[in-house]
Amino acid sequence: MEQRSVMDLDALTAFLARLTGLLLRSSGEGAHLVERAVADSARAFGGAASLLLVPEAAVLTVTAADGGTRVVIVRGFPEVFRLDQVAALKPFLADVRAGRTGIAEADRRLREIEAAVPYPWWLKFLGIVLFALGFAPLMQPTWYEIATTAVLGALAAALAVTADRLPRLRRFLPLAVSTAVSVVTIELFANNPAHGGPVLLMLPALFYFVPGDYLSAATAELVAGLITTGAIRLVYSVFLLVQLYVGVLLGVLFAGASPHALFDVAAHSDLPRWTLFLAWIVFTAGTLFAFAIPLRFFWPLLLLVYVTVGVQSAFTKLAGETGGTFVAAVVLAAAATLIARGPHRPPRLILILPGFFALTVGSLGMRGLTTLAGGYVEGFQDLLKLVTIVTALALGLVVGEALTQGHGDT
Repeated sequence: MEQRSVMDLDALTAFLARLTGLLLRSSGEGAHLVERAVADSARAFGGAASLLLVPEAAVLTVTAADGGTRVVIVRGFPEVFRLDQVAALKPFLADVRAGRTGIAEADRRLREIEAAVPYPWWLKFLGIVLFALGFAPLMQPTWYEIATTAVLGALAAALAVTADRLPRLRRFLPLAVSTAVSVVTIELFANNPAHGGPVLLMLPALFYFVPGDYLSAATAELVAGLITTGAIRLVYSVFLLVQLYVGVLLGVLFAGASPHALFDVAAHSDLPRWTLFLAWIVFTAGTLFAFAIPLRFFWPLLLLVYVTVGVQSAFTKLAGETGGTFVAAVVLAAAATLIARGPHRPPRLILILPGFFALTVGSLGMRGLTTLAGGYVEGFQDLLKLVTIVTALALGLVVGEALTQGHGDT
């Protein structure tokens, strides 16, 4: 009997370690949800589990019914690029909690989720390009911006797809992408100030790599009292942002231009208003393919994008940009929490992501840094706006979830 208990404890520990690693790797919304999922899963198999968390690792302690314990260290780099696994984990965890699967079957299913192949590389490539194109009219509503973004977005997408096959490139991918986009922009597209500043031409192609989601997740963790995870994630977010910033500066230097070329002036609009409406459809479709989100989630995601943008626009007129962002975040979080109820509904992280990007938080930091590097004091205004908007967005997400989350919601 004692040998059986040890074997069961080892099997439970192996399963929970695998689950913890996968949850850490998909913890772009914050690591605070990992502990509850692991503890609930351990309880379903008659054990108990506790976690000591930092964003990229966890100390997992597993206790069996007979009092035996195991302690393991699990590592998993947090990201949001594989949301197909997040979608598959939700019904799987519901089955585990309900006791509908044994430990061996649960471990097998978890291995299948880990080994699942996302969309083929060419769909990810297309998704990143569409993601950038959908965002482009928000920077400058001009045909030139869209044409430029098509080229620069394809360049960024090619590097992102290549990095999936070259792990070494992945380590400094934001730096490589921003450098390449900067060089091409300065050499080919930024020769006429009437087309807008180079910063505005570059940003849509870099938007996929801007860590706005990490910034807000870090702020939300700090608000929730998770000081260690929030502080570490905040530092990492700033590091990614600085990589993009340094890459832009390197591109300017490689192109033989002066940093003063990084002015931030918008061109005169020449896009009809209906294109701005359709841009969100392109943006949402790009989000699905770029982040490997199942196609069946397209319509609820598109609805939340339009609701978020509409609420932000309406309340910005009434309460300013910070107030509009806060109210939009509250509505987005509340709607996502309500829609996500039920094991076969889209996970909350997936529902929030496109609407979150629509609030364009991370681009403010990138825009502020590059404009400041060009010697233009307007960059300070963008950086100050970044701090206030990120805080408003994070608080709005926390408030929206708190208002609508019932007992047992995930």
